[in-house]
Amino acid sequence: MARTKQKAPLQKAPSSNVMEQLNGHSKAGANGSASSKPEVSRTEDSSPGFLQLATCVAGIYASFLLWGVLQEAITTTSYPVSAVESDSPTERFTFSIVLNTIQSCFAAVTGSLYLYFSAPKGQKVPSIFPTQKILFPLILVSISSSLASPFGYAGLQHIDYLTFILAKSCKLLPVMLLNLTIFRKRYPLYKYAVVMLVTLGVATFTLYHPGTSKKMAASTHSGQTLYGLLLLFINLLLDGLTNATQDHVFTSPNLYTRYTGPQMMVAQNFLATVLTTLYLLVTPYLTNESPIVSLLPFQIPPSAGLELSSAITFLQRHPEALKHVLGFAACGAIGQVFIYYTLSKFSSLLLVTVTVTRKMLSMIISVFWFGHSLTHGQWLGVLLVFGGVGAEGIVQRREKKAKEAAKAKKKL
Repeated sequence: MARTKQKAPLQKAPSSNVMEQLNGHSKAGANGSASSKPEVSRTEDSSPGFLQLATCVAGIYASFLLWGVLQEAITTTSYPVSAVESDSPTERFTFSIVLNTIQSCFAAVTGSLYLYFSAPKGQKVPSIFPTQKILFPLILVSISSSLASPFGYAGLQHIDYLTFILAKSCKLLPVMLLNLTIFRKRYPLYKYAVVMLVTLGVATFTLYHPGTSKKMAASTHSGQTLYGLLLLFINLLLDGLTNATQDHVFTSPNLYTRYTGPQMMVAQNFLATVLTTLYLLVTPYLTNESPIVSLLPFQIPPSAGLELSSAITFLQRHPEALKHVLGFAACGAIGQVFIYYTLSKFSSLLLVTVTVTRKMLSMIISVFWFGHSLTHGQWLGVLLVFGGVGAEGIVQRREKKAKEAAKAKKKL
């Protein structure tokens, strides 16, 4: 899935100081004033077609549906502590950091193969860190993606489940907001309408899903608090920062050189593996009395220091759990190939649209597979989502035809 070479890229100049700090690309001119190289966006000549989009969507859905099944098997299966005693107590795999480390390690190796085979024949395999300037956004993405989940889970302890799922349905909004404010990106008017329709549709479908009310009833938090909302806001902000920064790197070849999906996949997963491995190695020496730990929104339990050794012992006792973990990591790695290809070929906004609607579509498949029926509220959510996506497809198709007609006139 190698990216095609861009031709005569369109240019737009960034206009924010935050932008200049991020890319470190301000240069002093003859009169001592700062000047920036123009930012380059994706070109219509290199615009991917519908077949590529369909392949990306199908790959993401298929790999992450199986990934979700294996994740549930890993976290919910109870294994007997002793294989000899019939009434032996059971235990579950609860080592999330170890699981994430294995996942990112698998993805880094898979991404390396993706990078090697996607490189044009006769050319050198591109470096994952081609310039020093690209290190900052890549490290920023790795940190933000690694911290997002802990803040989300910590926030769920202080707010109700309804607020949590509504916020998670709105992932498109922080991505668009950060692209607008930090990276000064502009969208056509119809794009804002599509984002609102998809967000409203996913939220409506999730609210009327039968499983939502059951989880709300089972929630045992102490009540909604401003602190919980703050943690959830940070979670969404970090998610949005991850996607917006990735999009910025791909659309700024003049700043970071031409950067591809395989390069991003290897770099981000390599850095994530380093971060989580350091966490696993350092936590045995940290206590909750430490000044650094006291600044975190969650406490590090005493068991965290033993997570790595405990996980290794667990997997040695239960080889079947190891099979699930390896399968989980493999599916996630394959899914990331499609994710980074989508990011490099399309945009972070489209990618988040695909990932946000994936869970909704899996619910729909489950409903029809087991012969259930959708509620009126769920049908409304489905119509809003597919109405928004369909409208965007129609508008983009018309714009593409208009551009092609304009080009044809110029040639004449």
